[in-house]
Amino acid sequence: MTDLSNQRRMAANVLGVGAHRIWLNPDEAAEIAEATTRDDIRSLIESDAIKAKPKKGVSRGRARLRDEKRRYGRRSGHGSRKGKKYARTPRKRVWITKIRALRNRLKELRGDGTLPPSVYCKVYRKAKGGEYRSVAHLNAHLATQGYLK
Repeated sequence: MTDLSNQRRMAANVLGVGAHRIWLNPDEAAEIAEATTRDDIRSLIESDAIKAKPKKGVSRGRARLRDEKRRYGRRSGHGSRKGKKYARTPRKRVWITKIRALRNRLKELRGDGTLPPSVYCKVYRKAKGGEYRSVAHLNAHLATQGYLK
């Protein structure tokens, strides 16, 4: 078989791809061997004797599957964790989410008239002081005090 490395190099240059992505039709090897100029190469490209192979890529299929499982809550066990507990969700972020939920619940109760303003004010300050662990805890406290039916 003839050495077509020069033709491959020229074709790569003309097509603007790497030499490894050049496909030379084995049936037209003799004709390709005669091509010595870039013009010859261009005409062979037009006649489909020389083509550029498609780019190879890395499939995202497995990554999509993994991301879906993570969204569902899987793959988060001890072996998958890199940072410390509070590096993964900082204490401040935990506090922000909790206090927003508590304040929204208090506004809700004040709005529909369940909590009188004086009680709202006291409970609001207790929430700010970190007395309640969660909205459920707040509700339980209000229920024991007799503010909730």
